[in-house]
Amino acid sequence: MPTTFQWSGKTIKGTIASGEMVAASKEEVMAQLRLKKITPTVVTEKAAAKPKLFSMGGKVNDKDIVVFTRQFSTMIDAGLPLVQGLDILSTQVENKALAKTLATIKADVESGSTYADALRKHPKVFSELYVNMVAAGEAGGILDTILNRLAGYIEKAMKLKKKVKGAMIYPAVITFVAVAVLAIIMIFVVPVFAKMFGSMGGTLPLPTRILINVSNFVAGIGGLIIAGLLVGFFIFIGQMRKTEKGKLVIDGVFLKSPVFGMILRKVAVAKFTRTLGTLVSSGVPILDGLEITAKTAGNKVLEYAIMDVRKAVAEGKTLEEPLAKAKVFPPMVTHMIAVGESTGALDAMLSKIADFYDDEVDNAVSNLTSLLEPLLMVFLGTTVGFIVVSLYLPIFKMGSLIK
Repeated sequence: MPTTFQWSGKTIKGTIASGEMVAASKEEVMAQLRLKKITPTVVTEKAAAKPKLFSMGGKVNDKDIVVFTRQFSTMIDAGLPLVQGLDILSTQVENKALAKTLATIKADVESGSTYADALRKHPKVFSELYVNMVAAGEAGGILDTILNRLAGYIEKAMKLKKKVKGAMIYPAVITFVAVAVLAIIMIFVVPVFAKMFGSMGGTLPLPTRILINVSNFVAGIGGLIIAGLLVGFFIFIGQMRKTEKGKLVIDGVFLKSPVFGMILRKVAVAKFTRTLGTLVSSGVPILDGLEITAKTAGNKVLEYAIMDVRKAVAEGKTLEEPLAKAKVFPPMVTHMIAVGESTGALDAMLSKIADFYDDEVDNAVSNLTSLLEPLLMVFLGTTVGFIVVSLYLPIFKMGSLIK
C-alpha cells in the first residue's frame, strides 16, 4: 500500500533538499532520490492526520525528551535545518503535549528566535540545564554533540531515579502489607477468640490478656487515635514542604537518617558530579553550571551548599576548599575534583566520580534490600508467633484441666 514519506538529502552541489514522496517503502524512496542524484539523509514515514484515540499525552516525561533529543540530534548531524527538523518531529511524536510544544518552538525559531530562547519559554518541558546546554551548543556550533550528551545525561538520571525509587518502594510495600495483615488479625480474628475465652470463665494466661487488651485498644478508639496521628503527621510534613525553611529541615533529616541517609548522600554526589560534568564539558561557564546544578539538586541542604560553593568560586577560590567546608561531599570527591581542576580535566574527573557513585548506589540498594528482607521476616515471624501462642495457651490449659 503506497505511503507518504518525508525526506531530506544533499544534492550534487552540496545543498540541502527536502520534500514528500508517495512510495511503497522507504527503500523505494531512497532509490528514487538516488536516480535524481540526491543523497538521502533522512527518510521518515509521514504521520497520519488522524489523532490517536488512546494516546494520553497529557504530560511530557523524561523518556519522551530522550527520544526527541536523539532524533533531533541525528537530523542536525545530517545537515537538516532546525525548522524542518522540528516540523518533522512535531508530526511524529506520540505525546500530544510534546507535539504541541514543538510546533510552538518551530514557530518561534521561524520568527527569528534562537533555539535555546524558544526552549526557555517552556520550563515545564525543558529544564534550565537543557536550555543552557543547548545555548552553549548553538554558540559553539556543536548542537548535535550537545544533544547527544543531553540524551545520555537524561537516561542516566532516569536510571538513578529508578534505583532510588526501588530502594524506597520495596520496604514500604512490605511494611504496609505486614501492618495490614496484623491489623486484620487484631481487629477481626482476636475478638472472636476473646469472646470464646470469656464464656469459659477462669483466669487467662498473661500473654493472652495482653493480646486481648491490645486488640480491644486497636479495634476501638485506639485505632482512630493511631489513624488520626498518621494523617496529621503526613499533613504536617506536607505543609512544612511548602516553606523554604521546612524543606531545609526535612531534607536535612533525610540526609542524616541512619539507613536511607547513606543512599541519599551517594545519590546526591552522583547527581551533582554528573550534572556539573555535563555542563562543563558542554562549554557552560563554571558559575552558571554551579547555579543550574544547585537548582536541580532536589535537596535544599545540597542546594544551599552548592550555592555557597558558587559564591566562593566567584571570589576566586578553587572548588576543593568550599566543597570540603560544606561537609556534604566525601573527602575522596573533593580531592578528585581538586586533581581535575589542577590538570585541566575537571569534566572528565566529574564523569568518573559520577560513574563510581552510580555503582555505589547500586551496591547500597542491593545491600539494603538484602538486609531488610530477613529483618522484616523476623519481625513478622515473632509477632505472628506471639499471637498464635497467646491464642492457643488457654486451649492448652483447658485440655490439661479436662485430663
